[in-house]
Amino acid sequence: MLNQIDLSRIDLNLLVLFETVFDQRHVGRAAERLNLSPSAVSHGLGRLRRLLNDPLFIRTPKGVVPTDRAIGLSASIADVLARVRGIVSTAAPFHPATSSRRFTIGAPDGVSAVFLPPLLDRLRADAPGIDVSVRQLLPAHREAAADRAWREAFADLEARSLDIAIIPSDDVPARFHQQLLYREDFVIAMRSGNPLAMTLTLERYCQAQHLVVSLAGDPHGFVDEALLKLGRSRRIALTVPNFMFALAALAGSDLISAIPRRFAAMHGPRFGVVYLDPPLLLPGFRLNAVAPNAAMADAGLAWLLDCLDTKPMRHAATDK
Repeated sequence: MLNQIDLSRIDLNLLVLFETVFDQRHVGRAAERLNLSPSAVSHGLGRLRRLLNDPLFIRTPKGVVPTDRAIGLSASIADVLARVRGIVSTAAPFHPATSSRRFTIGAPDGVSAVFLPPLLDRLRADAPGIDVSVRQLLPAHREAAADRAWREAFADLEARSLDIAIIPSDDVPARFHQQLLYREDFVIAMRSGNPLAMTLTLERYCQAQHLVVSLAGDPHGFVDEALLKLGRSRRIALTVPNFMFALAALAGSDLISAIPRRFAAMHGPRFGVVYLDPPLLLPGFRLNAVAPNAAMADAGLAWLLDCLDTKPMRHAATDK
């Protein structure tokens, strides 16, 4: 572990040099990338080797090969540099038209598939240099309380490895800013031409074969809880890990599935999938964009939140 004297001698450029050599696997190419001479890169590597007490890169006829120690350090160094770049980028005035920042947004896949198309349109028109990374967020298994179900998302927000999290809950800790994006409910989706699309009674619904979206493959969900209150049950014939997969499976079968209304309206037509209102009461929910209160002074983050704000969407027509 580095002591205080070692830390005081660290040149941040050495970490940039490490990152570039690690990516290029060649001292000459790394030098070109950094606009340095090969001897300057070699000198910098020598300083890094002494600092970290490891050869880091072994020369070969075709370039260099990272040692196990270098491979182990690569992710941590990339994370440190990403954080530093984020700090520096937020210190400068933010102008969407000229910014080259990258933002990371986390959301369940049925949500990201709704906000991403209009967001990409906005970026293409107003901020062509901004990049976005989208991560799938999942609640902790069988956790009902929001602060427990979404604790990993909250931790990533505070660690700044995530800029914005979009979660289906209003129960957000006070240390976070939350902004309502839209309200959502569930519909029953099926392929166009499925006999159930004509009349979907509760009886026919329970007799059908169902598809459930579950990353863990758990054949039980909120619909089963609602049916249980009515003294009913259903058969889960298939589970799939995400909603896009669900649409593809519905398109080629007589399975039916409860999926978010906006997602069904936006993406169902491409798969020949239609939807109906459910024959039983299913809970609705609100989608909130969440960011740390301390991060809201970042003009870029505030701008991105505004880009995510959606207008009410008319429900698409269904085949009945």
